[in-house]
Amino acid sequence: MTHLPVTLGQFVARNPQTPFGLILIGFVVAAIGFVVANFATRSGTIARATFKEAIRQPVFSMMVGLALLVIGANMYIPFFTMGNDTRVFIDCGLQTILICALLLGVWTASLSVADEIEGKTAMTLLSKPINRRQFILGKYSGIVQAVLVMIAITGTILFIATYLKVGYDQREAGTSQDPILDFDLPFPYLVPSRWISALQILPGVVLIAFEVSVLTAVSVAISTRLPMLVNMVSCFAIFVVGHLTPVLVQSTFQGDSLVFVRFIAQLLATVLPSVDMFNMSTAISTGAPIPGDYLGYSLLYCLAYCTAAVLLAFILFEDRDLA
Repeated sequence: MTHLPVTLGQFVARNPQTPFGLILIGFVVAAIGFVVANFATRSGTIARATFKEAIRQPVFSMMVGLALLVIGANMYIPFFTMGNDTRVFIDCGLQTILICALLLGVWTASLSVADEIEGKTAMTLLSKPINRRQFILGKYSGIVQAVLVMIAITGTILFIATYLKVGYDQREAGTSQDPILDFDLPFPYLVPSRWISALQILPGVVLIAFEVSVLTAVSVAISTRLPMLVNMVSCFAIFVVGHLTPVLVQSTFQGDSLVFVRFIAQLLATVLPSVDMFNMSTAISTGAPIPGDYLGYSLLYCLAYCTAAVLLAFILFEDRDLA
């Protein structure tokens, strides 16, 4: 799990195709699952309220607007990559979506969980037939749904922008005479080369959703005990160290490293989430597809760590004094 370049390379060699159909089916199944959970469970009531609260916050509109602004600006910024502008554009767009989604998730978790506990408003919800575990589960579900909506909006815009970006680059290079917007062609006409390039963002969007779900679960667990500022700093540190997990693991195999250093590296690599496994920058830069096996492997890791983080939140919140 920690030797990600080797793992991803093995998956690509085994199955070099990206199952775009399964990705779309997964989106639909996840949406149906959230809707059923929202209206069929007690925690779903809290999830619906948290979701509405999250999308009404100014930070939601700010993060969506910021992501769209950066994506739009990158369409006209030359990257000087000797013909690989599209790959760099996709990478920049995905990283922009990731950062904005993480900020939204951590901010909403701190505001929705920590502030309600500190402001004593959580007592109002817990006085009803809702226990503490349902409260935490509902809060986490609502926050994740709001973040996923943002990822869906910005991911759709990035998809369209990538389709247009490929057309602009082809016309500048003189390799295509197709119109950029294809308005004068029979609908729905799609230029295959642009369509294939735009589809490459789908696995990246899926992996971003996995990574944000993991870090949001960690943020919810921290919010049960610590205030907003500490929560945001802690999540930022976990995000940075989580992306350095492969380096930490490799350092433990060096013979000249100290025992204490090896112990700390192994401890961090074991306890903290290895979010670097959700990073597909290397695959984008080399043009390698993300196979379905790797997406399934990442999904299992995401579900396992989210479950562990939510269970930790249950433990931390169980004996928290709300009075």
